[in-house]
Order: sequence, then C-alpha cells, then structure tokens
Amino acid sequence: MTPTRSSTTRSSTTPRTAGATATAVSRAARGSLAALAAVVSLALVPAAAPATAAPYPVRPDPAAQAAQLSRELVRASSARGAYRQLQKFQSLADAHHSTRAAGTPGHEASAEYVHDTLRKAGFRVSYQPFPITYTETRAEKLAVVAPAPRELAVSALTYTRSTPVGGITAALAAVPVDATTGCEPADYAAGAFTGRIALIRRGGCTFAQKQKTAAGAGAVAALIANNTPGTLSGTLESPKGVKIPTGGISQADGAALAARAQRATARPQTNPRTKAGPGPAPARTPHTPAVTVRLEIRQLQERRTTRNVIAETRGGDPAHTVMLGAHLDSVTAGPGINDDGSGSAGLIEVAQQLARARQQPANKVRFAWWSAEELGLRGSEAYVRNLTAPQRKQLALYLNFDMIASPNYAQLVYDGDNSDAKGAGAGPAGSGRLEKGITAFLDRRHVPHEGTDFDGRSDYGPFIAAGIPSGGTFTGAEEIKTAAQAKKFGGKAGVALDACYHLACDTLKNINMKAFGINIAVMADAVGTYASDVRSLTPSTGHRHRASSTRHRASGIGTGHRAPESRYRTSDRPRQERVHRVQEQ
Repeated sequence: MTPTRSSTTRSSTTPRTAGATATAVSRAARGSLAALAAVVSLALVPAAAPATAAPYPVRPDPAAQAAQLSRELVRASSARGAYRQLQKFQSLADAHHSTRAAGTPGHEASAEYVHDTLRKAGFRVSYQPFPITYTETRAEKLAVVAPAPRELAVSALTYTRSTPVGGITAALAAVPVDATTGCEPADYAAGAFTGRIALIRRGGCTFAQKQKTAAGAGAVAALIANNTPGTLSGTLESPKGVKIPTGGISQADGAALAARAQRATARPQTNPRTKAGPGPAPARTPHTPAVTVRLEIRQLQERRTTRNVIAETRGGDPAHTVMLGAHLDSVTAGPGINDDGSGSAGLIEVAQQLARARQQPANKVRFAWWSAEELGLRGSEAYVRNLTAPQRKQLALYLNFDMIASPNYAQLVYDGDNSDAKGAGAGPAGSGRLEKGITAFLDRRHVPHEGTDFDGRSDYGPFIAAGIPSGGTFTGAEEIKTAAQAKKFGGKAGVALDACYHLACDTLKNINMKAFGINIAVMADAVGTYASDVRSLTPSTGHRHRASSTRHRASGIGTGHRAPESRYRTSDRPRQERVHRVQEQ
C-alpha cells in the first residue's frame, strides 16, 4: 500500500496512530534538515576541475597546422594526377595547330579549361585581360654564301624587324669582344659596319640595346651569338625601338663566323674605346675573301588581347595572401608541355587537393596562370602593375614554377639570399627564407639540388621589382648539363637539360616524371606550410605586414593603380637559367 493511497482513504486517527505520525514527522524533519545541511556543505566545497578543462580557449598552433596540412597535401598530390592535365593541354594544342601561344585559340582554350576546372573545385576564379603584340615567326634562315657555302641555325628574336621575302645578303662584320660587346657606339669602327650584318657576342647589355647601337653604326641586320653553349632565343622587349632584323645563333657558330670574319679583315680590328682586340688575329692573305651571309627573318606582329587566369580560396586571411604562379602560354613553335605546361599542371593538381583537404587554410591562397610570358612576362607584369598599394602589401610571398619536368633535368632552386654569390644578388627580404624552406624540404626527402641565379628572368621578376618575397624551382632549358650535374642528378652530360626547349617536340614525350613528381611535392609542401603560417618569413617579428584582415579587403584580382614598370635584371653571365626573358644583358 502506498502512502498516497493511505492518506486518501482515512479521515481520522486514534491517539496511538497520531503519536506514531508525530514521531514520523519529527524524524522526517530531522532528515530534511540533515539533507539540507549536506547540500549547503557541498555547495561550499570547490569542485575539482576536469582534467581536460582550461580556463581560456586554446588557440591552434599555426606551426602544427602548417605541418599537418603540408603532410596531407604532399601525400595527396602526385605527378600521375598532374599528368592528366598535361594530356589535356596536349589535346588542346593538337586541336589548334599544335600551339597554345598567347593570342591564339589554343591558349584561349587552355585558359577556359583552367578557369572552369578551378571554379568546379570551389575557388573564386576570374580572368584578367590585357593587350599584347602577338608575334608569329614566318621565316628563320641563315646561310653563308661565301666562302664555303653552308646553312646555319638562327632564331628570330621576339619583336624583330623583318627582312624582305628572300632575305638580305651582305658582308659580315664582327664587333670586337669586351665586357660590354656592342653596347656603345665606340664599339663600332667608323664605316666598318655600314651596309653590313653585325655579329655581336651576347653580354653586357640588352639585345635591344645591341641592335639599336649596331643600326646607328650603319648595320642592316644583327646576329647575336650566345656566350654559353647552346642555342640562343630571346626578346627585344617591345616593338618600340627595334631598328633592324635581329636573330640569335649558337656560341659555336658565332665563334666560327667571327674567326672567318677576322681573317677577312685587312688588319686586326680593335675596340676604339678600349684599344683591346679579340686576341691575336689570324693572318690574312690576299686570297681571303670577306664572309658574306644571307639572312631571312620574317615575323608577323599584330595587336591582340589575351588573359591571365586567377583563382583564390574563398576563405583565409587576405592580409597574408600566399601566391603561386606558372605561365600557361607556349611559344608558337609547339605545344609547350614542359614549358610551361608542367608548372601549370602542377598548380592545378595541388589546388584541387587543397580544395579537398580536411583542414582549411588560415591564409588566403591565390594561384595564377600567366599569359604572354613568352612575349616578355606580359601577364605577370600586367597583374603586378594593376595592384593597388594595399593589395601589394597583402601579398606575403610569390612562388614561381616554370619548366619543372625537363627530360635531362637538374633540380634548381632560386637563390633568394644570394648565398651562391653569383649573378644579380638577393631577392627582397624573405626570399632567402623561401629558398631555405624549399631546400630543407628537399633535404628531408634526400633529393639533391643546387641554386640558380635569382635575376628576375621569369614571372617572379615583376614581384621582385615590387619588393615581394619570391622563390621557386626550375629544372633547366637549353643549358648544357655538366659532368658534375650528371653525377648529381643523373642524365647525360654534354646534352641540353631540355633539348626540345621552344621547339615542336616539347610534347608529352618531353616530360621527366621523376622531376615532375619532385617539384609537385615542393609545391604541395609550400602551399600547406604557408597557407597556415607565414611567420617563418620574418621570425623575429612575425609576418612583415601586420595589417589586419579588416583594414585591407581588396581582392587583388581586379585592376587598380598602375605603378611604373620596372626592369628585372642587373647582370648577365653564364647561368643555369633561360635566356629568352624580358631583357638579355
């Protein structure tokens, strides 16, 4: 029987029952008082804190996040995955006259493919259009007419003047060699170059300056001979200021022509400025005829519009934007699968893996596929030039990946701190730490590497000029592999690092998958590291720009203040880097 039922069925009690009830009530009251005292007592005793509790929220460790995201991206990103992008680039070139050059349908199709692929992956993607002077070489012929007729290879420099159909035939005159061969009017003896084709050794100033000075001395054309083994291709920077047809020839052909021209000279030719000749002149006999050559260089040039493709994460702190780039355009001669389909494909692979990663980046990450790099860094120039001052300040770093799968490769890392003491000097503050970040990663994976001069000859040039820390990797172009490099990296000594550089054979067959995989891993490690933590660039004070993310919200994708253009080179020397970039000194 329950207490509730008992209380509702009885209306009265006997004295005995009443006493018992009073006793029960008294006991219950005492029990309630004891219980109340116990509760009060417990309330006054501090509770023990759980083992995992903390008085304040624990902020994630950026370094730990960087290491975690780096490991995830390096595991997920692969050369096999990126190779599928190379296959797409090859198919687009095949469908458009075997080229993806800026200003052509092949490049436009490539840009649309990258744009759509990154948009589907979840990035915020935009085009950046800009005008170019499209160039297409129609003729490149050089022949010795007399004595000993023979044909030689020649490369039309970008933006050269054209010869008439059939070319021009003239005697050859060699400019005496010194530290700045052909750069000053005093290098040309009075009357010695009038109506002739000037043979000028590379070095000391830009190609544009050499041809302009030769034209001022009366030359009708210029041949610039390489000063390192291999072929020479380059740019005259702009159609403005170009006076005469100008082509590039190899070091070996240049030396042979110069020796023949010297034998045909009545007396040893000296530099009137330095009084220094090229060395003992070969003896001339009355029967040594002048060297006569026929040069035909014709190049189509017309104004067109092309586009960069810019993709960035939707989240992340824009005040610490991490940027990586590769150029999407090829030369007109071929599909450009290594140069630079390899860098472009690697960026797509890493970007897709970043979009799938479990950990989202703390910093904004921006990827760029530049156009018109082969015309003189036009795409990256246009991007940097149109950044506002706040947008420039937001860029924590720029990493460039150009030709990362050369068939006879050397693993080269841009020398951001000038620790090799060669060439143009260090990049902006932080560039050395970018270099160390890459080399440390390669060392952990037991991958041999060496430095390459950081002189602004690729798309990092405009970023360097803007004071933005820059770096990246490169596996070689027309440079000849040394015996030491063959021992270190494998491959064949005495052969170009990329024998198909700027040629039609730069196809899928021109890819070294080992080098491709190494450099995609470098990309993935860099994205994972800096997307989470850029403090290593300036460890004493944190990131060089402390502006809050709420102060500078400008995207950096659109256009804005146009800053003055800058030149990106200060020296010229034998190097492990390409010679066709903005200037050639």
